[in-house]
Amino acid sequence: MHRLRVYIEDTDAGGIVYYVNYLKFMERARTEFMRGHGYGKTHIFNQDLMFVVQSVAVNYCLAAQLDDELEASARIVSLRGARIVFHQSVRRSEEVLAEGEITIACVDRGQRKPRRLPAEMLARLRAVD
Repeated sequence: MHRLRVYIEDTDAGGIVYYVNYLKFMERARTEFMRGHGYGKTHIFNQDLMFVVQSVAVNYCLAAQLDDELEASARIVSLRGARIVFHQSVRRSEEVLAEGEITIACVDRGQRKPRRLPAEMLARLRAVD
């Protein structure tokens, strides 16, 4: 769970969070999820890996507003080959504001081509939850 606050830069002229910023909040939650399991950016880059978003499906339920305190979450629902599928949500207390499924692909950092997740990473991430 990644806690955040809505700043003016996150909102439109009406003080409502602009829809694309929910994706930024989800990105932060995925980054912190991976970091929390030993896979920060330095570790991933040292393995000559990168993760790129392959697909996104998001449902927007309620609007967040300026100064709201939010929580963004990331939970793995599928691991296969070079892909990790996350279920993610952004909440304000118990209210779901946005939720969806984001698929990320593991790629070789130099060639930018798909690459299977390292066996050790796959095993460790499968043990999560």
